[in-house]
Amino acid sequence: MVNTGMDTLELLRRVRASAIDTSTIDALNITVEQLCCDYAHADARELMATGKEWLGKMTELLNNRLTLSQHREILTKAGMLALLVGCLEYDLGDARSAEATRHMALELGKEAEESGIVGWAHEMLAWFHLTAGNYRAVIPVAESGALAAPSHSVAVQLYGQQAKAFARMGKVEEVHKALDSGSALLDRLPYPDRPENHFVVDPDKWDFYAMDTYRIVGEDRLAQRNAEEVIRRSVSPEGVPLAPMRIAEAQLTLGVIAARRGDVDEAASLGIQALQNGRQSRPSLLMVSSELEQELQTYGASAGGDFRELFAEIKRGQ
Repeated sequence: MVNTGMDTLELLRRVRASAIDTSTIDALNITVEQLCCDYAHADARELMATGKEWLGKMTELLNNRLTLSQHREILTKAGMLALLVGCLEYDLGDARSAEATRHMALELGKEAEESGIVGWAHEMLAWFHLTAGNYRAVIPVAESGALAAPSHSVAVQLYGQQAKAFARMGKVEEVHKALDSGSALLDRLPYPDRPENHFVVDPDKWDFYAMDTYRIVGEDRLAQRNAEEVIRRSVSPEGVPLAPMRIAEAQLTLGVIAARRGDVDEAASLGIQALQNGRQSRPSLLMVSSELEQELQTYGASAGGDFRELFAEIKRGQ
């Protein structure tokens, strides 16, 4: 656990005893933020279990006597934990639970009057629609989320989700409008203190979103540039992957580009690397992997056979 000024046992003791003061609230804030920062690389099931445990503690606290400011702080932290748990549930393929938890986050955000949480709850629904192939449904959800949190970094990501949907609908002009809107807002926002927090958007994350749209609309040079940058920024100087899921999608992007230029073996190799990545978001991985599979199919039934076999196993849930 990150240094919160008190150890985990002391924080738990205070929470169980409802000994809520400023230092306890500060420690809870730091704990929840660290969990959100762990999203990119931690084991999904372990992090989900931890998130649910803390979420349970937060909801218990809400039944105790709290000041108005303490009540709002606890509501906000519970909302953030619900967002995190919902994302992890969806990563693991449990769409029904993810939607229920997302709705919980939305209600907590409304009760806390925390526009960022409301915006992220909309962003999650936009993501659910996108990966399910409901592209048209993404647009109004993203618009509603951006209206709810217009000056929050989630609005940047909502423009990104719109761009992804427009790209898959073949609306290239709308893609660039959405990317321009997202870039303009990102330029106006301060750089986040913890860019690794899953619920903030920084220039690196925006490049990752743009990479997807460039690949879909066939702007291969821009897609390759962004993919290579995503991989470079997602690995520590010691070679440790910091954002495995971003790396996997960047590898798949490079695989698609390789397939388009006729390098089937390179495309298949990159696809296999992506599928063998440990930390995965199953719906997103399946969506982008299917695009590589379609590119390989243009070269015949046996092209990229090893990748397609591995992909078939993953789709079967093995």
